[in-house]
Amino acid sequence: MASRAVFFDRDGTLNVEVHFLHRVEDFAWTEDAVEAVRYCNASGYLAIVVSNQSGVARGYFPEEDVRALHRWMNEDLARRGAHLDAFYYCPHYEQGSVARYAQKCNCRKPATGMIDRACSEYGIDRRGSIMVGDKASDMECAKNAGLRGIRYDGGSLLRLVQQAIEQSK
Repeated sequence: MASRAVFFDRDGTLNVEVHFLHRVEDFAWTEDAVEAVRYCNASGYLAIVVSNQSGVARGYFPEEDVRALHRWMNEDLARRGAHLDAFYYCPHYEQGSVARYAQKCNCRKPATGMIDRACSEYGIDRRGSIMVGDKASDMECAKNAGLRGIRYDGGSLLRLVQQAIEQSK
């Protein structure tokens, strides 16, 4: 049986928007984000992060900072009885200053590379899955990937996720 997932944008959706966030000390969960992830876990949905991280290509921080922050996020969630099943991020940005990452790719949202990879690796049913994000590029990515896009504009992320999952049943 295929899995269902809630794909979460990271910055501005799971965590409070901080320009080029890459340090744990600058991290803060959005309202009810931990509870939203826990709800996904309890409802049998995979909880997966898909995040553009152009700060890597811009030379603001190394990829290891992104991975370290993601590890910390799951450690913090584990202390609260929740977990994210996977993290996918795009370090590319065509105008970046780090040559290795300064390229057009298929993973930078609104392209669907991160979601395509997750669906392949986890056997995810796109028709029963959801993308939650705060930007137009997240909604465009959802549409391009065949997912239902849910726009997060602040407030309780738990309430938004609960409604989206209930509508998917």
